[in-house]
Amino acid sequence: MSQFVVQRGHRRGLRSRYLIASVAVLALVALLMVVRPQVAGAYPPDLPSKAVAQSELDALTVRAEGASAPYDRNLFPHWITVNGCTTRETVLQRDGDGVEVGSDCYPTSGSWYSEWDGETRTAPADIDIDHVVALSEAWHSGASEWTTDRRRDFANDLTGPQLIAVTSEVNVSKSDKDPAEWVPPLSSKYCAYAKMWIHTKARWDLSVDSAEKTALQPLLDTCSF
Repeated sequence: MSQFVVQRGHRRGLRSRYLIASVAVLALVALLMVVRPQVAGAYPPDLPSKAVAQSELDALTVRAEGASAPYDRNLFPHWITVNGCTTRETVLQRDGDGVEVGSDCYPTSGSWYSEWDGETRTAPADIDIDHVVALSEAWHSGASEWTTDRRRDFANDLTGPQLIAVTSEVNVSKSDKDPAEWVPPLSSKYCAYAKMWIHTKARWDLSVDSAEKTALQPLLDTCSF
């Protein structure tokens, strides 16, 4: 009898330890689900939620495009060097996979997935750094009134979702068009594109024209979060 009681107690102890371990595992999984953000893709930093982007879109100033002087790309000093790397080289390292660089900071190997068209390239020369809101678009949306320093900061913005590595082909296709004139070939990227565009315009206090704002709403509506 005493042996039976000991065995039964042993089994109960095993079940208790198993139950405690199971609860601990479930708690850990739940904690990870809370603290680990969802990964939306290899996007630039500071991509807003749908709710934030909607609020920003609603608040953007709507006015016809215009500028106080003709556009000149040189008015936006870009690809400046910070800590030995140009802005272009920094984005190539950030957005690439398995990127290795030489002593001059230029990539010697790696691969780059282009979010707009879904293509992958292994030569950095085949990759462009897209200003999501093109420099000329910014110029006609308020940047013509900025100082050169502010335009330099905009053209080299690494803290917001304004710069992204894409194929040269899709960047040429996009050129300086706004969302009323161009959208990514992949419809699955409409949401990210709209968020990046809206958040950049909001962060830099740039205006939108009516056609641009009208085009942005259905793109943002494709977002699930």
